[in-house]
Amino acid sequence: MESKQDMRRRAYDARKAQENKEEVSQEAIEHLIALPEYQRAQTVMWYIDARSELRTRHFLPEALKSDKRIVVPYCTTDENGDNKLGLWVLEDMDELVVGKWQILEPPKDRWGEPGKEVEPTDLDFVVVPGVGFDRRGGRLGNGQGYYDRLLESARSDAPLVGLCYESQLFDEIPVDEHDVFMDKIVTENGVYPGKGRG
Repeated sequence: MESKQDMRRRAYDARKAQENKEEVSQEAIEHLIALPEYQRAQTVMWYIDARSELRTRHFLPEALKSDKRIVVPYCTTDENGDNKLGLWVLEDMDELVVGKWQILEPPKDRWGEPGKEVEPTDLDFVVVPGVGFDRRGGRLGNGQGYYDRLLESARSDAPLVGLCYESQLFDEIPVDEHDVFMDKIVTENGVYPGKGRG
């Protein structure tokens, strides 16, 4: 089997080469928000797209108008200096600034602000980015480990849904013991049932 590194390179290239990113992203998001699990969820985590990722930021203002609590992640570290995601309750796109790796995030001086932070167990539905996915819900990340801990800490009844372009799908991604499978993968072509966390 191809190495994770080679797959990552191939997936980055496919993502970068994706045509009509805005339209294709919109189609994928329409599939996602039509999911009954999304409709039912009260607290939803959306990622904010960076570089060539499937675009989510154009949909976020619409999500903010809904009756859902919208949460976005930002890259930080824990008390041991390990990579982890902070979870910020977003009320307005204006709260975000360009941070690490040119990703929109809450300003550093507001991290940890009472009422603006939630725990992974507060999430009812998690939209997960990835460099690539396979059709059984395997995920290939950037290799930094930010999402690993979040996915392990999410409630078992909170669906983990990978969002990507169809061009980022592989037949099979090599997974390690600690890797968490997605419950569903959503692309512009539709919804694939993942293996989930069993």
